[in-house]
Amino acid sequence: MLEHSSGTNLSHDTFEFLGFPALSRHRRLLSIPFSASYACVLLGNSLLVYVIGNMESLHGPMYLLIAALCAVDVAVVTAIIPNMLLGFLFDWDQISLPGCLTQMFVVHFFSSVESTLLLAMALDRYVAICRPLRYAEIINSSMFFKLLVFTLVRSGAIMLTLVGLAGSLSFCRSNVILHSYCDHMALVSLACGSTEGSHATGMAVIVFFVGVDISLIVLSYARILNTVLRTATGEKRKAFHTCGTHLMVMLVFYLVGSVTFLSRNLHIPIPTDINTFLGLMYILLPATVNPIIYGVRTKEIRNGFYKVFKIKQNKVISVKVATVPLVPSDRKST
Repeated sequence: MLEHSSGTNLSHDTFEFLGFPALSRHRRLLSIPFSASYACVLLGNSLLVYVIGNMESLHGPMYLLIAALCAVDVAVVTAIIPNMLLGFLFDWDQISLPGCLTQMFVVHFFSSVESTLLLAMALDRYVAICRPLRYAEIINSSMFFKLLVFTLVRSGAIMLTLVGLAGSLSFCRSNVILHSYCDHMALVSLACGSTEGSHATGMAVIVFFVGVDISLIVLSYARILNTVLRTATGEKRKAFHTCGTHLMVMLVFYLVGSVTFLSRNLHIPIPTDINTFLGLMYILLPATVNPIIYGVRTKEIRNGFYKVFKIKQNKVISVKVATVPLVPSDRKST
């Protein structure tokens, strides 16, 4: 039973998800594609982490960042999809306010960590291509420790503020969240009273993670492009291939994420079903395609997969056949 209140004395402590109202009659069918996507996320990312962990040649900085990215993808998807599938299959759509705030923190925290990892990967490629002689000096264990501290402080501080402000609000209008998980603005939109602090913090998240990180990533790849264009053709091709892989992942993550965040914070009218779908794709799509992109396009990881699982690679063997000139029969020795 949905709860509604016109007064301001009651603050809901239980909420109900309503992410796909236009498809409410087909909720059980919706569980099929999302279950398949979740299975792909678990399988693909786990395989990639397993291969990187078991191949000593893949213990370099770039591959460790890829493994960390896979682990983060699994964590953020697991915070959403199992609970959503329970709602689709058994109508378990309710969540308490503390549970909602916990889910909100986990989802937004790990999403911000993913943004930091993508930035770190761009800077890693910048140093490897533009400062190759100083790569070992710059990209080392000390740098990774500083990156870990920076990530925890930046993501933790901002997301704790985000969740703290949301938790301090009173929710007296409705307890129906028009989403399939506890998205920040989906919950804040149910609050009565001033929500300026939550809106300002939401915009700060966009600035600190989308604006700053994208700007630094674009600057890094602009410098990489400038350096690559002056290299030999073979090295140029290899650099474009590696950087192209990273850019594909970043485009998927930031493009969908920017549309989702901006539509909520700028109050752009988008149908609930579409907005819910975009919010889920922001989480699911990168986590699904990242292992495919890195596993297929990165030669070292692909070869590591073959070695770990002892799969023979198909090799094309070329045979050079020497041609022997034919001697006409009338010229044969008698």
